[in-house]
Amino acid sequence: MADTKKRAEGAYSAEDISVLEGLEPVRKRPGMYIGGTGIEGLHHLVWEIFDNSRDEAMGGYANEIEAVLLPGNRIRITDNGRGIPTDVHSKTKVSALETVMTTLHAGGKFGGEGYKVSGGLHGVGASVVNALSIYTQVVVHRDGGIHMQEYSQGKKKAAVKKIGSSKLHGTITTFEPDTEIFKDLQFVWETIVNHFRGQAYLVKGLRIRCIDARGYEGKMKLEDVYWFSELGLDLPNYSFYFEGGLISLVKYYNLSQKPIHDSIYYIEKEQDDVFVELALQYTDDVSSKIVAYANNIYNPEGGTHITGFKMALTRTLNNYAKKEGFVKEADGAFTGEDVLEGLTVVVSVKLREIQFEGQTKGKLGSPEAQGAVATVFGESFAAFLEEHPEDAKAIINKVIIAVRARKAAKAAKDSVLRKGAMEGMTLPGKLADCQTKSAEEAEIFIVEGDSAGGTAKTGRDRRTQAILPLRGKILNIERARLDKMLASEQIRNLVVAMGTAIGDTFDIAKLRYHKVIIATDADVDGAHISTLILTLFYRYFRPLIDGGFIYIAQPPLYKIKKGKEIFYCYTDEERLKITGVQNEDLDEMIRRAEEDGAGEQEGDVEEVEEKGAVKKAPKMHIQRYKGLGEMNAEELWETTMDPERRILKQVMIEDAAEADRVFDMLMGSDVAPRKSFIQTYAKTADIDI
Repeated sequence: MADTKKRAEGAYSAEDISVLEGLEPVRKRPGMYIGGTGIEGLHHLVWEIFDNSRDEAMGGYANEIEAVLLPGNRIRITDNGRGIPTDVHSKTKVSALETVMTTLHAGGKFGGEGYKVSGGLHGVGASVVNALSIYTQVVVHRDGGIHMQEYSQGKKKAAVKKIGSSKLHGTITTFEPDTEIFKDLQFVWETIVNHFRGQAYLVKGLRIRCIDARGYEGKMKLEDVYWFSELGLDLPNYSFYFEGGLISLVKYYNLSQKPIHDSIYYIEKEQDDVFVELALQYTDDVSSKIVAYANNIYNPEGGTHITGFKMALTRTLNNYAKKEGFVKEADGAFTGEDVLEGLTVVVSVKLREIQFEGQTKGKLGSPEAQGAVATVFGESFAAFLEEHPEDAKAIINKVIIAVRARKAAKAAKDSVLRKGAMEGMTLPGKLADCQTKSAEEAEIFIVEGDSAGGTAKTGRDRRTQAILPLRGKILNIERARLDKMLASEQIRNLVVAMGTAIGDTFDIAKLRYHKVIIATDADVDGAHISTLILTLFYRYFRPLIDGGFIYIAQPPLYKIKKGKEIFYCYTDEERLKITGVQNEDLDEMIRRAEEDGAGEQEGDVEEVEEKGAVKKAPKMHIQRYKGLGEMNAEELWETTMDPERRILKQVMIEDAAEADRVFDMLMGSDVAPRKSFIQTYAKTADIDI
């Protein structure tokens, strides 16, 4: 972009910092600024500081960023940009650095010429992070000097001070989130690495390093070190640098797919002050991957740029297909659903003035992005199809197959719904429904097998709990179209029980249960069945996951009766703590019990001495559950179904694009990526033999 060419360093000064208000609102209502105070909000702090460094790179002022996880729940982010100005601000009468860090809506992104394009919270990011941290330190290398200031809960500890001289330039920010705001302070290494990998694809020429130094025991002052990596420590680390940009990112997403055309389409162009960059490729998959960014901020909910893309894609492919005689008028036009099947696309736009729907930037709202993307992509993609006739033919044939599949799926779906309606309330015979008609208090247990289903039906609360037993492993739908899916009785039963319908008639408002609980055995087969069910929900009932309606039940592994006391243990660690029986001894006890034909092993624990008298510890029974069917109705209710005592894990998707890639790899038809994954992680796997 012409607007992101490097300008003279002196053009970024204190006068480019605008000031609006203080930080108290942030601590009172943190959710308004970072979306929440859970694990996502915690990582949002990292993204905000990183965004400031990344914006320097987008403007052409930096080409390296380093993020380091430190002991004590601290994280350090360094860039070699211009450095935050440290001269005195004319309005606040203090250093511009202090103004940026302690005043809400103070930053170089509010008018002036500090930034042409930015991705942070419109300049509030650094101050918000500071307000929500118990400790923050900023070290600035600029104009030949090193300046530092420290803060706590958004307030300075002392004035900005010069601590040395330097020939370098850039900003080093270290912060520790406040336990008064966040209950969980454990940064997730994989989440941070995946986020920064994605960012490296988006800024050409930018190198991003991630270092996990939580095991670092050095005592040196980190303000004396510019790049932590130069210490040469043997720590987990990644370095990302991608010359291909979005083309490389599309290749990455399609690693476990089979492309149907070799050429990856790519365009970058400015239109009406909107910079549009886009790359796409079709594969033989039946689902699509649409990844959206605005000013390098990931938009999981899409927005105006995606609307413009979809409009142009549908129009361009329809025009080309008719012009070249691939389809006749009687066949009807391609729909938006048809042209998306098998598509992997990354759409990135950059705007000077940007609008998001919501403070967490999940959806772009800038109307000018829609027209710019539609114009740039529509004209360019039409030319691409003309210049690559073989690729164009492969794409059109793929869409035609999708059209036929859509029509077949509609016929199959209509058949299922008609049949369901004739049977009354569309409910399958195996479903033991609950009495309540309120979806808010109703829950359905999807259980493994008729045996567990029978026990669950006996032990449940009939008023609020429905039971749907599934027979064995359901169809792997990762590569299956809707018509093939609905040919499976198991999946038909599940679809009908949900009440939402499926495909283009899906309606989440008709969901019959607001808790959909997957309850399978705690073994490899149970985990496989859970994965197959989750794959179905992810591909065809995604709003149920996004809405927080999907849960996984956690049945116990052991029942322990110690004297008159009964304990249920959900892990081996719990069992060991209660019984003191080591794994090797437990296996022997269970082996003897099986040889004796007993369901549980009873025995005296060794004699113990208490106050000089020798006495026997109470007798102990240890029972290991191999499946839900081994429990009686009372046990299943107490451990897995009683809302007061059960343990449920809610299924959430933090990174949809990465989850999509993993599902493709683990559940798709391409063996090579799955084999590589197994070989990589085989040694660390917890194998149930």
